[in-house]
Amino acid sequence: MAGAPARNTGSLTKQAEATVATDWKKKLTPEQFYVTRGKGTEPPFSGLYLNNTESGIYYCVCCNAPLFSSEKKYNSGTGWPSFSEAYGTCGRDESNTNIMRRPDNSLGSTRTEVVCKQCDAHLGHVFDDGPTPSGQRFCINSVSLKFKPGSGQ
Repeated sequence: MAGAPARNTGSLTKQAEATVATDWKKKLTPEQFYVTRGKGTEPPFSGLYLNNTESGIYYCVCCNAPLFSSEKKYNSGTGWPSFSEAYGTCGRDESNTNIMRRPDNSLGSTRTEVVCKQCDAHLGHVFDDGPTPSGQRFCINSVSLKFKPGSGQ
């Protein structure tokens, strides 16, 4: 008898996950869902924000958490919007940001995935070949972002 509630809880958990996935599919475009919930990547040089030079803040398309400032955006030549640090970073301290780093071994080499701390949306990856002083290149999919013009900080 003790095992029955656990099985029911497991079923409810799977049902809850399916409901959440359905909710995301209703809220997001197919491309946004593929990238943010399925850890996909938009084609290089295709993103809406790749060449955006307007001042403002980039927010998570899923939960609206502030992620990156236009003040830290630069042209890396890689085909995706690139940022030298996350919004709220203080030196190397990212504790007040809305991003998390995770190891990603999906392509046979180790990369560092960047996800939204608030809703777990896949945003892109971060590499150690960015400009000084941070040396970081946050390579982020445009479809995972929503841009709001205004003050960069």
